[in-house]
Amino acid sequence: MIELEGVPELIDPVMVAAFEGWNDAGDAASTAVAHLDREWKGEVFAALDAEDYYDFQVNRPTVWLDGGVRKITWPTTRLSVARIGGDKPRDLVLVRGIEPSMRWRSFCNEILGFAHELGVEMVVVLGALLGDTPHTRPVPVSSVTSDPDLARNMELEETRYEGPTGIVGILQEACTHAGVPAVSLWAAVPHYVSQPPNPKATLALLNRLEDLLGLRIPLGELPEDARAWQLGVDQLAAEDSEVAEYVQTLEEARDTAELPEASGEAIAREFERYLRRRDVGPGQAPGGHATESGDASYLRDTSSGRTHPPKPARPDSGGTGPGSPPPGGPGRQPAAGEENKGNEAGDDGGDGPQDSSEDSSEG
Repeated sequence: MIELEGVPELIDPVMVAAFEGWNDAGDAASTAVAHLDREWKGEVFAALDAEDYYDFQVNRPTVWLDGGVRKITWPTTRLSVARIGGDKPRDLVLVRGIEPSMRWRSFCNEILGFAHELGVEMVVVLGALLGDTPHTRPVPVSSVTSDPDLARNMELEETRYEGPTGIVGILQEACTHAGVPAVSLWAAVPHYVSQPPNPKATLALLNRLEDLLGLRIPLGELPEDARAWQLGVDQLAAEDSEVAEYVQTLEEARDTAELPEASGEAIAREFERYLRRRDVGPGQAPGGHATESGDASYLRDTSSGRTHPPKPARPDSGGTGPGSPPPGGPGRQPAAGEENKGNEAGDDGGDGPQDSSEDSSEG
C-alpha cells in the first residue's frame, strides 16, 4: 500500500505526465512537464524503483562528479507536486520519467496508486509523434480520450485507434479501466526536423493544456525560443531546394485541409481561447505561482520506503534527422503514420494524432 505521510492534502489535484522515448518526438512532451515543474517549483515526493522497470542496457545509468565524489543517476520516473496560487489555488501532480522497459502493468498500477492516494481528479498524459506537418504552420495538437462521457462533456475526440502503442496509450487505458478520467494530448512534430528540442511543439502542448484545465501557464522564454527555432529551420530549409519544395507541398496540403475551418465561428472561437489564455484574474500574479506558504514539506519520510531523488540540425527529407536514434533503438520515435496504422476513418487515435497535415487541432 502506498502511504504519503509527507504530502499535505491537495487542492483539486490533476496529474500531468510525460515519458521520454517512443512517445516523445523532439522531447516536446517531457520538456513541457519539465517546464511546469520548473515554473511552479515542483517538489519531488517519490521516485519509482529503477530496478523494477528499466533495462539498464537500454537506458543506462550515468556517472557524474559532485565535488570530486562520483555519483550515479539511475533512469527512473519521479513524481512532484506544484501548487498554483491565485484566487482559486489548485495542485498539479507532475510525473516525468522514461518509458519503462518492462512490467508496464505494474508501472501503471503504481502510478494509479499514487493518483488514488492523492485524490487526483483527472490524468492528462502528454505525447508527441512525428507527422507530415510543415514547421511553418501552427503545431496540430490532438485531444483524445477513451471515456465516451468525458469526450462528450469536454468536447474531446473519442479514440478509435488500433495498432502499436507506447506507455502513454497503456496508462490512458489503465486510467479508464480504473475509473479515473484521462486525456491524452498529442503534438505533431515535423518528421524532417525531428531532433530535440522542439520548443514550438512544447509551447503548443502547454497552450492546449491551458485550455483543458482552465489555467494560465507562465511560458517564460518559450515563445521566443519557438520563434528562433522556426527561423533556424527556415534558414536551413532554404539552403536545400528539395527540402524547400517538400515543405511547400506540406504547406499546400495543410492549408487545403484547413480551409473549412477558416470560418468566422472558428476564428472567433480561437480568439476567445487567446483572450482566456492571457487573462489574469484579480489578485493573481501572471501565470500563477508556486506556494511559498508554511505548508508541510511535500517530501516523503524516508521511513515509508520511498526514495528521494535528492540550433536545430539540418532538415532531412528522409523522415529522421542526422541526430535521430536508429530505428528500433531505445529512443526511437514512431514514424509518420506508424501510430496511425488502421486509422483509416480519420480518427486521431488514442496513441497519437492522425496524419498531421489533415489535423484540425489548434497550435
